[in-house]
Amino acid sequence: MAKSPAPSKPTPAELDLLQVLWPLGSGTARQVHDEILRTRPDVTYATVLRLMQIMHAKGLLIRDESERSHVYAPAQAQESLQTNLLKDLMQRAFSGSAKALVLAALKSGISKKEREEIEELLKSEDKR
Repeated sequence: MAKSPAPSKPTPAELDLLQVLWPLGSGTARQVHDEILRTRPDVTYATVLRLMQIMHAKGLLIRDESERSHVYAPAQAQESLQTNLLKDLMQRAFSGSAKALVLAALKSGISKKEREEIEELLKSEDKR
């Protein structure tokens, strides 16, 4: 059996939609639209439906067509997609250097709370 190609990288709008869909697990276009309306009242149902159809065609979403209203779910878990995007960014923008990527992220400005969380994470990794 031929291996299906990896899903393409999401556009910013597609990534925004995935950020809504991941916590839901799956949902109809209506459910996703209702969730998006909480923060973006300007987004129409037709826009959400069309974007979800495009994302399905690109392999970013899977679709269950067994019910009258199609149910969509992310094709990749959030952590998996984020890891792939991060690896791609690290290769393209930082010559494969994780250190350069992290330093750039830290220089872009982090809160005191975020800094403390990072320090705790590093300390716990050192103890392993």
